[in-house]
Amino acid sequence: MPIPVHRRSRLKCSVVAVAAGFVVACGAPQQPAPASSPEPAVINPARIDRVRAELPAGYEVTPLTGPVAPVTAWGYGPSWRVDPPGCAPLADPAGAAPAHGWSASGPGGIVYAVVAAAPGTVDSAVLGECGHFRVDGGRTTGSVDLTPAAPLESADTVAMATASTTVVEGGTETRSRADTVLAYLGDNVAFVVAVTDPGAPHPQLDAGFAASLLRKTVAALRG
Repeated sequence: MPIPVHRRSRLKCSVVAVAAGFVVACGAPQQPAPASSPEPAVINPARIDRVRAELPAGYEVTPLTGPVAPVTAWGYGPSWRVDPPGCAPLADPAGAAPAHGWSASGPGGIVYAVVAAAPGTVDSAVLGECGHFRVDGGRTTGSVDLTPAAPLESADTVAMATASTTVVEGGTETRSRADTVLAYLGDNVAFVVAVTDPGAPHPQLDAGFAASLLRKTVAALRG
C-alpha cells in the first residue's frame, strides 16, 4: 500500500536521523536555550575601607557609626526638612538603616564615603520633581540642584550640588558647597560627598573627585 505523503515525509526524516546516529524531532524547530542573566554582584560593606587609599595626601580619616545620610554630611542636624517634602529620599536615601563608611578631612575639604541598606532604586517621579529643592535645618539653609551623573554598570546614579549658608552667633555667615553622588546597588545605596569651603585658600575637591571616588567605592564594594 502506498504511504500517504505526510506519513512518508515523517518516515524519511526518522530514517535519516537514525542513520546519522542521533534522534531529532521532525517538524518542530529546535530553539536555543535562553542565555542566563548574570548574577548581581554581592556587596560587602566592609570593603569600603579599601577606598581610603584613594584620598589625597594629608587627610585624616574617622570611621562613621550609626545612620548617615547625605543631608548629614551637608551639615544639617536631625530636624532638617526639605521643600518640596517629596525630595527627602534624595537627602536621606537609607533612613535609619545602619551605615558603613568613613569621613576624612584635609586641606581640600571633607569627604564622606558611605554604604547602607536601601532596597529599591530612585523613583523617577522624585527626580522629575526635585531638579531643584530647598533644605533647612535651624541655622543652616541651602539649595540643592540635580547635576549630570556619570553612569555606572548595573547601577542607577544620581548627582547633586548643595550650596548652604549657616548663620553663627553675631550674625556672621559661613558658606559651604557639597558635591554628592549616589549609586543604587540593589539592596544597598552607596554615596560619596565632598564638602568644600568656597573661600578657602587651598585648592578644593570638586564634583569630579566625588564621582571618581564613588566609582572606586562601588568597585571595592563589589570586590
